[in-house]
Amino acid sequence: MPIVVDIDVLLARRKMSVGELAERVGITPANLAVLKNGRAKAVRFTTLAALCEVLDCQPGDLLRWEAGETTAG
Repeated sequence: MPIVVDIDVLLARRKMSVGELAERVGITPANLAVLKNGRAKAVRFTTLAALCEVLDCQPGDLLRWEAGETTAG
């Protein structure tokens, strides 16, 4: 998938665990893992906003597009 999720980078910079982030955002650690590992098919704007608030970042700090394989459909 050409969209890359950089949650790990921001977690490392903030010295925060996945469990702490999940708790502060209000999602399960399993759902956060799906998102951070790039397996999510969608993300709600409310979740994206909560991630940005907790991590003190912009959406573009979390998500980026990489040229490469594209999927149709």
